[in-house]
Amino acid sequence: MSRIRVRKAAECDLPALLDIYNYVVRTSAATFDLEEQTLEQRRKWFAKFYDQYPLLVADEDGTVVGYACLSKFRDRPAYRQTAESSVYVHRDHQGKGIGKRLMTELIGLAQTLGYHTIVAGITSGNEASVNLHVQLGFQPIGVFREVGFKFGRYHDVTFYQLFLR
Repeated sequence: MSRIRVRKAAECDLPALLDIYNYVVRTSAATFDLEEQTLEQRRKWFAKFYDQYPLLVADEDGTVVGYACLSKFRDRPAYRQTAESSVYVHRDHQGKGIGKRLMTELIGLAQTLGYHTIVAGITSGNEASVNLHVQLGFQPIGVFREVGFKFGRYHDVTFYQLFLR
């Protein structure tokens, strides 16, 4: 784990981020995208991140092995002190504490940026993500039943929330 460095994402990281994300699109209901993203789509996605909405990568000896980000929770101004988090770890690097390291850094940044709370929507069956978020102090706050249809069935999404101090 000592070779892992968490840093701000750079545009040159996009091919690795695309690979990580597209694997999840193909194999998991952790995202409700149904088609793989293109590099151009990821460039547009990348442009949404800036100081108030950080995008972090876990870098192992120059190779991106995971990423986490804060994004806008809702568009209305009263939501500006709430952010939504996402975290993805490369399939060959899961179970090594990388997600926890990324999320810990992200939570620290959220506190520094003055956020009041972070929410995360986790698809049913994604126990690794549930366990990670609960370990970090997130609590379940509600379930949206059957809101996503992927792989021939409906999926629930449970929202988890962490209040920042």
